[in-house]
Amino acid sequence: MATTIQWGILGLGNIANKFAQDLVKVKGAALHAVGSRDKNKAQQFANTYNAKVCYSSYEELAADPKIQIIYIATPHSLHYENTMMCLNAGKSVLCEKPIGLNSEQAGEMMTLAREKNLFLMEGIWTRFIPATQKVLDLLKEGAIGDIFYIKSDFGFRVTAPPESRLLDPKLGGGALLDIGIYPLYLSLLLLGEPEHLKAEGILDSNGIDLYCAVMGSFKNGVKAVMESSFISNTPTEAFIYGTSGFIHMKSQFHNCREIEVYHNDTKTSKVYSLPITGHGYFHEIMHVQNCLNQGKTESDLLPLGMSLSLSQNLDRIKNLISLKYDA
Repeated sequence: MATTIQWGILGLGNIANKFAQDLVKVKGAALHAVGSRDKNKAQQFANTYNAKVCYSSYEELAADPKIQIIYIATPHSLHYENTMMCLNAGKSVLCEKPIGLNSEQAGEMMTLAREKNLFLMEGIWTRFIPATQKVLDLLKEGAIGDIFYIKSDFGFRVTAPPESRLLDPKLGGGALLDIGIYPLYLSLLLLGEPEHLKAEGILDSNGIDLYCAVMGSFKNGVKAVMESSFISNTPTEAFIYGTSGFIHMKSQFHNCREIEVYHNDTKTSKVYSLPITGHGYFHEIMHVQNCLNQGKTESDLLPLGMSLSLSQNLDRIKNLISLKYDA
């Protein structure tokens, strides 16, 4: 029989708020404790979401014996440090994407999780929304024939100050890690490992990418065009083109609620409405809960091997555009 899973949330920003709002909707999930360097912020967050305990240090949160899994929502540059600490404290971890700043960090996190026999997963909510599963089902059914190429983008205009986590090289800022990860993940999910990658970027004075364009070549000559931008608002859509039609994942494709399938022969299309629950984290949390209740140490839908591949390919792109971090 499934038991209530006791969660902790480490790092209390906007994403953590949305995650907590979805967590309370999941049957069998309970927010036991929250942790922040700011005690007042932790107390306010705990009051808002009825957490039983609040901590003013991450270490105290990780040491709480009642917590089974910790959701890490700190800036990118802290994911490795925070995850390793939680794993060493005997806690399973759901770490917000990207799982680390590079594949070396990701590999060490995965090795430790396996050594400790603890669950670890990267928080890529896109994999768990109904629209993504529908796309996979349609492709399996041959709805658009064989894939020719994929075109996807993600962009919004950033007006934040230089010290923002989005732009600060010490915090792993830049468009690629924050939002470019979504077009790349979609291509890996649908096409597998790329045989070749090309990339160009626009970097700011601190060396952070404000725009990144990636062209990937996959098995059988299939291509993928992937863009991310902090310079302007973009459609944030994905198109999957095949021999007999295309699938349009509508905005915002990484958390979309509607897809359209166009058929070349009949020149007709069908629209599927695929609502999400809450902000979209609900589906990810449900999956993690199921994994924990079944005693799994990694997800079958988003296995650690996929996250390692994603991290390795992000490294390849970073090298191509000369992107480096101070962290």
